[in-house]
Amino acid sequence: MTMIDFKSDWRLAISGLLLLGGMMNVSDVSAQTGSGKKAVSASEQTTRNACVPAASWVIPGKGETTLSSVMASVKDKSVVLLGETHINPEHHRWQLQMLATLYAARPDMVIGFEMFPRRVQKILDQWVAGELTESEFLSRSEWQSVWSTDAGLYLPLFHFARMNRIPMRALNIDIHLRRAVTAKGFDGVPEKDREGVTRPAPPAPEYLEFLLPIYMQHGRAPQKTAEKNQKPNHYDPDFLRFVVSQQLWDRAMAQEIHAVLSSYDKHKKPLIVGIMGSGHILKGFGVPHQLKNMGVKKIVSLLPWDTNRPCKLLTDRYADAVFGLTPFTPESGSPLQQRLGIGFEFSKKTTGAHVLQVEQQSIAESAGLQAGDVILEMAGSTLKESSDVIDAVKRQAPGTWLPLKVMREGMITEIIAKFPPLAK
Repeated sequence: MTMIDFKSDWRLAISGLLLLGGMMNVSDVSAQTGSGKKAVSASEQTTRNACVPAASWVIPGKGETTLSSVMASVKDKSVVLLGETHINPEHHRWQLQMLATLYAARPDMVIGFEMFPRRVQKILDQWVAGELTESEFLSRSEWQSVWSTDAGLYLPLFHFARMNRIPMRALNIDIHLRRAVTAKGFDGVPEKDREGVTRPAPPAPEYLEFLLPIYMQHGRAPQKTAEKNQKPNHYDPDFLRFVVSQQLWDRAMAQEIHAVLSSYDKHKKPLIVGIMGSGHILKGFGVPHQLKNMGVKKIVSLLPWDTNRPCKLLTDRYADAVFGLTPFTPESGSPLQQRLGIGFEFSKKTTGAHVLQVEQQSIAESAGLQAGDVILEMAGSTLKESSDVIDAVKRQAPGTWLPLKVMREGMITEIIAKFPPLAK
């Protein structure tokens, strides 16, 4: 399945799950020279007033700390989880910095990536061994169709692993399994089709509270008109299937990490570093919860923190430590990468891009695209593979219209996707 998610990312709501937390304040310290105070810019003052100042480490609920203290806490750990917002370049630069720092202290390292399904593990092995070119690696690992986020954001991490011959592990599962569990529940999917994923540990009540508003915004199944105004609760069967589908992702990644640890002698276990969306890490709800259920207790969760985020989102359980980053803003004049807001796949038996899901409040939804549609053409060009869709959307300029030829229930119709102009 391919997600068209360029400028912003649907996973911010479901995989990233970044918009929550608690409160912490750090007192403002003004620089002084002699008897007078040095003038500071408004942006610098904002940074100083942030609960996590730029270039600083903070332990949520306790206050500022140092990199050396963070590294000391990692010394005897089995797993370090490094979070991210998938499309934020600053987060990936921070991850690279942390990989280098961790590798210097623990060269017995394995890096696990959420971005790859398990079935491409052989390709990751070949990449690390130096047997593939960059383009061969991205093509054979099905990057565009499986992840689709700009590969340039992740390539420095992949090259770091290759340069140092650090094993890379594919942590994820196929999107079809997650969709099947969402539709049918865990028990509704035959064991032979579960990719070896075992039943997730029951969620904490706080996790249900956390997921319910996310479900209401993005994961809710179509309902009859009379039911649309009924607010779902924790006992809603469709909501519970949604929870299990989210947990399945966490469980799969945790299982793969556990499998790596179990494959080593107990006295020579490596450090497993997990690269994944922050939503799988924060507050210990996701992967940490599933790892602990499997007996892996020595875990450290480290997350990036954009200094413009509200301090009320930073609770004392948000992570073991967070690092302040100056918010990323695209340079003026840089090309805008567009997004349509659909998940799709190509079938070997039929032509066209089969729409699997349509994001709410997306261009696709506004255009009237529906799950089950088959997009045959974009701007008059026939769609034969995932890159055709991705390239067509990337080329679309702000403020222009993209004509789509769509087959719906055996009938061909024309749909116009209208891309909004740049905000002034």
